[in-house]
Amino acid sequence: MIDPVISVQNLTRKFGDFVAVDHINFEVQAGEVVGYLGPNGSGKTTTIRMLLGLLKPNDGKATVLGYDVATQSEEVRARVGYMSQKFAIYDDLTTLENLTFYGGVYGITDKKRIQHTLELVGLKGHESTLTKDMSTGWRQRLSLGIALVHEPKLLFLDEPTSGVDPTARRAFWDLIYELAENGVTILVTTHYMDEAEYCERVGVMRDGKLLAMDTPTALKKSIITGDVWEVYANPLERGLEILSAMEGVERVGLAGDHLRVISQLVGKESMQGLLGEKGIDVEKIEKGEPTLEDVFLSLAR
Repeated sequence: MIDPVISVQNLTRKFGDFVAVDHINFEVQAGEVVGYLGPNGSGKTTTIRMLLGLLKPNDGKATVLGYDVATQSEEVRARVGYMSQKFAIYDDLTTLENLTFYGGVYGITDKKRIQHTLELVGLKGHESTLTKDMSTGWRQRLSLGIALVHEPKLLFLDEPTSGVDPTARRAFWDLIYELAENGVTILVTTHYMDEAEYCERVGVMRDGKLLAMDTPTALKKSIITGDVWEVYANPLERGLEILSAMEGVERVGLAGDHLRVISQLVGKESMQGLLGEKGIDVEKIEKGEPTLEDVFLSLAR
């Protein structure tokens, strides 16, 4: 049996009386793209900082690439790539100068290696651009290049697409899967539910606890046990109030221009009948598909 790239057992971190990460357990195998999903403050970044050896755990243990994160942190950091939430790049240097500088930190002086990294993250032709003149999406690509310049086999990406537009986010995920196809294992934190759908497995964090970890499909099947209904009715607010109080409805919420209802017991006819009795104009009710947002809200309830 091949050893996991990341192995975590009861990993815990406290700040005073506050438990930031609470006895979490998971493994990541070679070549996986694993998402770590949760709102800000749920413990995602603290987990990564412990796995990098930047924070000592108060309890539990973890190994990264076979090295103990508490006692062999230097070996870990020399062999992994890390892209933090805040891009650690110098605004008064060009793209090439930034990458050359950080390559030197890892002992990389080969100009061909630097140029190959620029090409890999789509920055060829932007070598002379000052980073202060770059958009957030392009700065993000440079930060990824810095994390990749020493060709690590494991990459930690901490909310790498926060603050960039949807097109740049999609392009960034294309890069992630290109890396994975070349054998890089990736652990990526995000609070975007749609991004988590791209991952092979997803861990759901809340209040320092790892609530579940599985494939997106398996999470939807195991956590969302009822039917999902898309209810188009007017007025929405009154419909929300009525369905929230309806017996057998597990959850109902606004979803843009309609209501989204989850229930094991209540069907289309029952909802249509009740809403009609209360004077709500029902345009249509149709079956929907569970999402990771549904999973998260069900777990966090």
